[in-house]
Amino acid sequence: MALQKGKILTNLLEICELLKNYKTIAVVGVSPKENRDSYRVAKYLKETGYTMIPVRPAQESILGEKAYPTLRVLAENKISVDVINFFRRSDQIPAHVEEAITTGAKVAWMQVGIENMEAAQSLMEAGLDIIMNRCIMIDHQDCPGL
Repeated sequence: MALQKGKILTNLLEICELLKNYKTIAVVGVSPKENRDSYRVAKYLKETGYTMIPVRPAQESILGEKAYPTLRVLAENKISVDVINFFRRSDQIPAHVEEAITTGAKVAWMQVGIENMEAAQSLMEAGLDIIMNRCIMIDHQDCPGL
């Protein structure tokens, strides 16, 4: 049996369906600083009912949640993730591909201004759906009924 290949999602209705069904989101690169977009987005996700898992080296916790240094550590601890939300520069995304795949996540989401087609292709081949250059918080706010 062939693996199901992922696809790039751009349709808001598809994205809304994903946000309705997937509730555990690892936020890679989330800052502990309140004035950063990554902090504000992670806080919003937590406040709207998602399980938000901070992934940031050298942090014990962010927003009251245990922080993990890498996605690989999540996988090693058998912590289930639905969506990986990247707050990393586009050129840094490929370094996370292998460990992202180990988590069993269904979606890799690159925030506004972040796109990497090479990484997206590798992730899609592993079966993950991809969202690039979109803000998960804005899309959530644009989804009726969420």
